[in-house]
Amino acid sequence: MSKSNLSVQLYTVRELLTEDTVGTLKRIADLGFTQVEPFAFLSFGDELRRGLAEAGLTAPTTHQSFIGADPAPVFEAAKALGIQTVIDPYTEPSRWQTAESVDEIAAALNEAAEVAAQYGVRVGYHNHAHEIESIIDGVTALEYLASTLSDAVVLEVDTYWVTVGGQDPVALLKRLGDRVVALHIKDGPGTSETKDQVAVGQGSLPVEAIIAAAPHALRVIELDDSRGDRFQAIADSFTFLTDKGLA
Repeated sequence: MSKSNLSVQLYTVRELLTEDTVGTLKRIADLGFTQVEPFAFLSFGDELRRGLAEAGLTAPTTHQSFIGADPAPVFEAAKALGIQTVIDPYTEPSRWQTAESVDEIAAALNEAAEVAAQYGVRVGYHNHAHEIESIIDGVTALEYLASTLSDAVVLEVDTYWVTVGGQDPVALLKRLGDRVVALHIKDGPGTSETKDQVAVGQGSLPVEAIIAAAPHALRVIELDDSRGDRFQAIADSFTFLTDKGLA
């Protein structure tokens, strides 16, 4: 399996990236990564473009909020960087408590997808725990959302937050099916304390089964935080996944 199935969410090394965008991207490439997932990519300006080019990295996905705003500038900038999928990373937990509110989120994503198509990109949504904890019409709010989305909208499932939200990530991925085009692969004890997160392979999540449940999805390593060095954690995660044949 090609290493092109692996990526890393740059939020993991946000402090380093802010201090030295170009140098940090080179360090990531030196680990063996060929792809990264930027966050709030508009805020990094030309440094991100230069860093990707000099490190020989691509960014097939990115996190950037666009729900509730004019998304056209986001998609135009994404196209210029070669980004294929723009993923909205967060909406407030209060918006996930009723079917009517989730319908509004779905409508915004569907409308944004139509705009994105004009720029040759697509849109997605990334979950935290609250979309999993909320149950609407007998299913998680994330699944309810998926049932109301147009085919043009995809999902990036954060498997750790699914676990925190009280669901089995393997079973959820199987239910969501091909809608899932990317995974956030992270590890730890499955608690809401982000500092509990550790390198992939050093925690309790069933990483191999998770990947098997969505075998074609991009595998994006991420730590929201950690008590250890997060750059070392992504290096260890890369090594673990590669050694297991999961890269």
